[in-house]
Amino acid sequence: MAYYRRVGEVPPTRHTQHRTPEGGLYYEELMGEEGFSSDSSLLYHRNIPSAIVDARPWEVPDQARTPNAPLVPRHLKLHGLFGEDWKSADAVTGRRLVLGNDDVRISYVAAGQPSDLYRNAIGDECVYVESGRATVETVFGAVEAGEGDYVVLPRATTHRWVPEGGEPLRAYAIEANSHITPPKRYLSRFGQFLEHAPYCERDLRGPSEPLLAEGRDVDVLIKHRGSGAGGIAGTRYTYPAHPFDVVGWDGCLYPYVFNVADFQPITGRVHQPPPVHQVFEGHNFVVCNFVPRKVDYHPLSIPVPYYHSNVDSDEVMFYCGGDYEARKGSGIGRGSISLHPGGHSHGPQPGAYEASVGVQAFEELAVMVDTFRPLDLGEGGQAAEDPGYAWTWAGGRRPQ
Repeated sequence: MAYYRRVGEVPPTRHTQHRTPEGGLYYEELMGEEGFSSDSSLLYHRNIPSAIVDARPWEVPDQARTPNAPLVPRHLKLHGLFGEDWKSADAVTGRRLVLGNDDVRISYVAAGQPSDLYRNAIGDECVYVESGRATVETVFGAVEAGEGDYVVLPRATTHRWVPEGGEPLRAYAIEANSHITPPKRYLSRFGQFLEHAPYCERDLRGPSEPLLAEGRDVDVLIKHRGSGAGGIAGTRYTYPAHPFDVVGWDGCLYPYVFNVADFQPITGRVHQPPPVHQVFEGHNFVVCNFVPRKVDYHPLSIPVPYYHSNVDSDEVMFYCGGDYEARKGSGIGRGSISLHPGGHSHGPQPGAYEASVGVQAFEELAVMVDTFRPLDLGEGGQAAEDPGYAWTWAGGRRPQ
């Protein structure tokens, strides 16, 4: 991201002595990406960050995947996955895998309990908060998250989710096998957001002060590469001192929050393609958001999307607010996912194309993930499926 931030106490020169009030040394840790050749931050710990006193297996939530076969568009109703179980679930171990491939995994959770300390060593996470509130405590400090917030957590950031307010924290977790960043076309060659970008540095909220938590023999759940389902395994580390012992840090790598309401939609005289809605990118996938906006102003425009065969992508749309014009009559509502796979030409439901003529604004809110490799179904996706969706363009009729 290359947006510099400084929090707490750091020495005037990097890699030099930074002493405690008692005269001892703080322990400097470089957290950096791509082998010292990309963004990084320097953190200063009270204790040795490498010290562990135990390591034992941790069974990660079910990561098994089933191919989308036969190849059909699918409608998944995520709000039915938890019921009252949210009261005992947490935002890490409670996640249920909905869709995934070897580049990205999409999970959903409704949580009411604080999570364990957690670190994803496979890739960055981008967690969209559909509803509810939480404090996300991290080794860099805490950030507050609420409805409409994207919480972007760099790979290997130790953190935990603490729901607040007595309501379920509903979260849509996008877990990469890579880093997740703003699109390169939004950024200068030095990393500053450009004038045509639909958001900028002012819209990003990062930690503002160290946490300095106390504790001994503290467990941290590590998700990492291994021989389990999807090539994923888990380990539970025990640290002799709490890992949230950082007195200060600075750099360009840290967790941050961006609210979807701060996205400035790009519109045009005729219908604009999905890349204008892009908010983040990872390896072999992009994240877009469709927000309330004025729509096409050509006198003969058709505001809903044209039918399209996106031959290189699977398209996943998570409907999280408003009224989605193109999907009327399909049963899709808030908490739904539509999966439109490559190989299936998709577009508005019957009647939506004609009904959109003359519409001046859309009041819709959705998060889209487009992947460049096919997506499989996770156990959560299979449990949430509406089996009639594939036939809705033909009026619900399917061969006998």
